[in-house]
Order: sequence, then C-alpha cells, then structure tokens
Amino acid sequence: MAFLQTNKDLVATGIKEFNILLNQQVFSDPAISEDAMVIVVNDWVNFYINYYKKQMVGEQQEQEKAVQELRQELDTLSASFLDKYRNFLKSL
Repeated sequence: MAFLQTNKDLVATGIKEFNILLNQQVFSDPAISEDAMVIVVNDWVNFYINYYKKQMVGEQQEQEKAVQELRQELDTLSASFLDKYRNFLKSL
C-alpha cells in the first residue's frame, strides 16, 4: 500500500529533527555511562515516535508502515550516535 505524501513528509521531518537533536549533543567530562546514554537515546526515539505517530494520516496499515519506517531510521541514527559516544568514552 502506498504511503500518503503527508506521512512521507512527516517521516522526513522526524528524521531531520532527530538528526538535529543528535548533532546538538556535546560530549563532556564528567560523562554519563554508556548504559545511561542508551536509555536517554531510547527515550528520545520513543518521544519522536509517539509525537509523529499522532500526526500520521490514512488507513491504519499506511500509518503503521510510516511509523515503522520512522522507527527504523531513528534506530539507525541512534546506533551511529551511540557509536560516537562509545568512542568518546574510550578516549577519556
């Protein structure tokens, strides 16, 4: 089933805004633990998913597909961010 353009736009906006959030983070000493950062990032992902999920339009299947795509993209961005954070912790 084809995505509605509105949902595509919402997914793109969510990805863009989440990426901005990640890029704004400044790693400094004292750092939080890796486990704590994973929890924070997972909370951010869930916040974005819940926010954009409420704005999705169309049939339920279309909405679910858009939410799934958004989650996959945010998870990918999160993994990259957490890799950078792990490298930062190793450098301390």
